[in-house]
Order: sequence, then C-alpha cells, then structure tokens
Amino acid sequence: MAWLQTVIDACYFLAALLFILGLKRMSSPRTARGGIVWAGFGMLLAVVATLLLPEMENRGLIIAAVLIGVAAAWWSGRRVAMTAMPQMVALYNGMGGGAAAAIGASELIGHVGDLVALNGVSAPNTYPLLPESWSALHAATVVAPLSPVALTLGVLGALIGSVSFSGSLIAFAKLQGWLDRRFVFPGQRVVNLLALAAAVAIGAVLVSGHLSLGLIGAFFGLALLFGVLMTLPIGGADMPVVISLYNAFTGLAVAFEGYVLHNEAMIIAGMVVGSAGTLLTQLMAKAMNRSLGNVLFGNFGAVAGATAQAIDGSQKPIEAADAAVMMAYAERVVIVPGYGMAVAQAQHKVWEFAQLLIARGVKVKFAIHPVAGRMPGHMNVLLAEAGVPYDLIVDMEDINPEFPATDVALVIGANDVVNPMAKTDPASPIYGMPILDVADARQVIVVKRGKGTGFAGIENALFYADNARMLYGDGQAAAGQLVSALKTLDA
Repeated sequence: MAWLQTVIDACYFLAALLFILGLKRMSSPRTARGGIVWAGFGMLLAVVATLLLPEMENRGLIIAAVLIGVAAAWWSGRRVAMTAMPQMVALYNGMGGGAAAAIGASELIGHVGDLVALNGVSAPNTYPLLPESWSALHAATVVAPLSPVALTLGVLGALIGSVSFSGSLIAFAKLQGWLDRRFVFPGQRVVNLLALAAAVAIGAVLVSGHLSLGLIGAFFGLALLFGVLMTLPIGGADMPVVISLYNAFTGLAVAFEGYVLHNEAMIIAGMVVGSAGTLLTQLMAKAMNRSLGNVLFGNFGAVAGATAQAIDGSQKPIEAADAAVMMAYAERVVIVPGYGMAVAQAQHKVWEFAQLLIARGVKVKFAIHPVAGRMPGHMNVLLAEAGVPYDLIVDMEDINPEFPATDVALVIGANDVVNPMAKTDPASPIYGMPILDVADARQVIVVKRGKGTGFAGIENALFYADNARMLYGDGQAAAGQLVSALKTLDA
C-alpha cells in the first residue's frame, strides 16, 4: 500500500499549496473571493485524503459528522446578516480551537487507558511515564504511545485551543448582546494570571508523564476558565484585536495537534493560520496603540480611577437637506463608515449617495480605520457588498494627511475611531489610539441615532466641535434623506 501513502502525501502537499495561495489571494479585495474558493478546495482535498488513511477508523461516523457540519455551516452562512458577521467569525474560530482541544483531550485520556491496561488495574490513578515504560507501553498497546515531544505539543495545543474556545464563545456572546460589554472586578489581573499559572503548572505535570483523569480534568477546566476571564473585560474598540488574537491561537493549537496525529495537512494549515493571525494581531494592536501583553492581561478599554476631560460646547443639529447641499457644492468629501452603518444596513444607500456626488464632479473617498466595526476588515466587506470600487477605499495612514484639504467629512456610524479625546485626554480609555483625523476637515457631518456614547462608553469631543453638525436618525433613513435631497437639488 505504499502507493496509497504516496497519493495521500501528494494530496496533503497540494492542499497545503492551495491554503497558502488562497491566503495570498485574500490579501487583496479583488482576489479575496477566489482565494476563499482555493482554500476551500484545499480543505476538501485534505479531508478526502485523511479518510483514505489505512489506519482510519469509524469512517461512517466521521463522514456523517462532516455532512452535518457542512449543512449547518451552509444554512447559517446564507442566513447570517452582514451585521452579525463578527459574531459568526468568533463562533467559527472558537469551534476550531475547541476541536484542537478535543483532540488533545482524546489523546491524553486514551493514554490514561493505556497506562491502566499496562499496570493491570481497573481504575485510573496517576502513573509516571518513566523512560523504561515507553517500550513496554508500545509493546502492550495497539496504538503507539505519545512521544515526550508529542505529549508536550499535545498539552500545549490543548491549552491554547481551550483558551481560544471559551474566549471566542464569550466574544460571540458580547457581540450578540447577550453579555454586558465589560465585566471587571478588583484584582482581576491577579486572578487571570493565577488561573493561567495553575493551568500551565498542571500541564507541566502532564508533560512530565504523570497522567490521570483528575489532572486532565483540572487542566482543561482551568484553561477554559482563563479564556473566559481573559475575555470578560473587553470594552471599547478592542474587539478586532481579540478576534484576530484568538484566530492565531486556534491556528497554533491545530498545528500542535497535527504533530500529535502525524497529519501534515493540519500542521501546515495550522501554521499558516497561526502566523497570519499573529501578524494581523500585531497590526491590530498597533492600530490600537497597545502591546500584546496589554491585550492579553490588560483591562480592555478601561482606565481605573481616571477622570475624563470635560467637553465644552453643545451638539449642533443639521437637516438632511442642508447637509446634502453642503456636500453637493463641495470639492472633496470623505465618508467615514462605522459599526452604526452596519447595524442600519445603510451601505447601499451610502454608496448611492456617493455616486450622486461623483456624478456632480465631487471627489469622494471612503476612509477606513483598521479597527472600525467589530472585526478586522468589517467595513471593507460591507462596502464591497455595496459595490464601492476598491480604489475609492483608503486606509487611515493614507487618508489622514488629506483631511485638512477635505471640504466635508461625512461620519456615518463611526464613534470611537474618530474621537479626538484619543489624542488629548490621557484619562480616556482610548488615549493613544491612532484615529481618523476627521476633526481636521473644514466641515464634519455626523449621522447618529441619538446623543449616546459609542462602544467604549465615552463622550466624543468631535460631536461638540465648532465645525461639526449632527444629522440625527437611523443610518439608512438618514442616507435615504440625503439621496432624496440631492436628487431634488439636481431636478
């Protein structure tokens, strides 16, 4: 059956190539759709090749599970609204971490059973895997035992996958609105570190070869608890950092468990996802002006005992007709979308309004903050869905120098990412975070439902600025009013 193993290895190599090429194509909005298809075919090929392994058992159950999972994913993927895309990403990412943790749990529990059989007892106790035990265990069991390296990577993968699983579920619950935005308590960092330290300590005991069901249960319990504790204090605009961080965790866990299972496709896919997620996390943390240590152990978006600066002035309303006239006779308009646009599903109306402005000769661009929305690339996905050309979408670093020459900046649904307090108030939870310099535009129009605060729960000084006007109302309704006013003006 050497030929079959050669075929399987070739399939794994091709699958890995499709993963890498697919990820490369995802780096550009123009080719991202094709990249997803390429990577999907790579995954399909890897699954089929795995089912061909001679030692594979329970193929019927595996195929049934795959079909159920595909059907559920197809149904939910078609029904999920674009506004709920961050929740879906967090949930699916958590499932990947949970699967990796389950592999680790299965291997560790299986080894306890092997040791019980080897020692001739009926109940699992703690048995040390001494060096001389490895050969005896190998001879006594049908399945080859874990080597010390595989055992170490299996425990690490289980730890990381458990944290990603429970943390992603909490992130999903927060994005879905099932949990409060932030939950903090005195000594939270200490408790978090103690939970992590205890999980690592028990993991080290497991790696040393002392295996028991009690230790394994405590290990997974503490790992899951740490994922929950680490995610509970999330607040403000930090959610994209957390989602990309857990994405990196899941990839790393999959790679480690792939080594345990001697599955090359899992190793390569996990390394690709883990490295991409790590790079994305670094970019997101930089966009938030946070270190990874702060992301892991800080109270996200919270500054204890800080007193925010008072904001002078008042919010000045404007009617849609007046705002439309202001932009119709402008030379340059920059549109800044945010999560409020996603909630209102206003992207199509916003693009219709932008097209009317462009038809009048107005130079229109869309400014995107790296962490706008609830996940990396959230606004890009929405604008692409509406058909906005990619060359009109500009990143923060490129658009900020253009704001002083911008006649009107239209902010629709964005809040924390345009708040000048990030530059002026050290007591602000978002202080130090790079923002879109919307306040530097000659005139600013902000579409907002009411006078409430943003996701970070703080006031926005931009709304009180002398050059800012507030267009109150639902994002889609307000965009529709702007479209109607502009058409009336052109009639």
